[in-house]
Amino acid sequence: MIEKTPVIATHNGSFHADDVFAVAALKQLFPSAKIIRTRDLNVIATADIVLDVGGVYDADQGRFDHHQRGGAGSRGNGIPFSSFGLMWQKYGLEICAGNQEVADSLDKNLVSAIDAIDCGHVKGPITGVSLSQTISMFNPTWEEEPDFDACFDEAIAFASRVLARFIAAANGGVNAKSLVADAIRKAEDPRVVILEQYTPWKTTVLNLSQDALFVVYPSETGAWRVQTVPIELGSFEDRKKLPAPWAGLSDKDLQNITGLDDAMFCHNGLFIAGCASFENTLKMAKMALDH
Repeated sequence: MIEKTPVIATHNGSFHADDVFAVAALKQLFPSAKIIRTRDLNVIATADIVLDVGGVYDADQGRFDHHQRGGAGSRGNGIPFSSFGLMWQKYGLEICAGNQEVADSLDKNLVSAIDAIDCGHVKGPITGVSLSQTISMFNPTWEEEPDFDACFDEAIAFASRVLARFIAAANGGVNAKSLVADAIRKAEDPRVVILEQYTPWKTTVLNLSQDALFVVYPSETGAWRVQTVPIELGSFEDRKKLPAPWAGLSDKDLQNITGLDDAMFCHNGLFIAGCASFENTLKMAKMALDH
């Protein structure tokens, strides 16, 4: 049983996303925890929780390192655990206020991605800017004062905010599921799902409806949108595009071609369009079905 002000130890010197996010996550549970950065095994032995250092994985004893020979195991999909993933197995559910769906969502979308990069479980060179690279950039450059501890604190503050937003987004997705499922059931035409308020819908629609082609919903401005359903989550390919003649048009040009007097825009990628009114946005969706 860990007291509410535990000592958390991790290694000193340069840091990576796994140790930074592991500490940031534990700070959600233990805000007053004392953080020690060291490689002194005598000091490490006195800590309540040890992350990414020490050469031991023993969750019951609060030891979460993965650098020992043979590592510390892998997920079913083959991604090895880093210190973040090891810690998340024990504390993730508690960090997510007991919501298993939220904890699983974070493990899939955040924790395992950081584990994979930290353990080199990636195919080919990493392109673009990853969250792991962003955290690494908090380390001082060779031209700066090597105050790694101060930079680590800055990285923790950043990671804490990112983690909070991941949790909020996951909570929103979980809470939206019943609303979207109800809209799918109520749809007069199963190809067009109508949401009375905007909620995250893609995962639920893809899981529950093979027929849905378009989703109609209100935007934050008060106008309405019709959006295409992708063939899978994260894909830029859609089950059905909006009509090609609408591509890139807005206002009068779009109104003339659609005959809808409040048509506002259609994205050049033909995945989203909208009108000021619900009625005409629904007409847009029906036109797209018939096109």
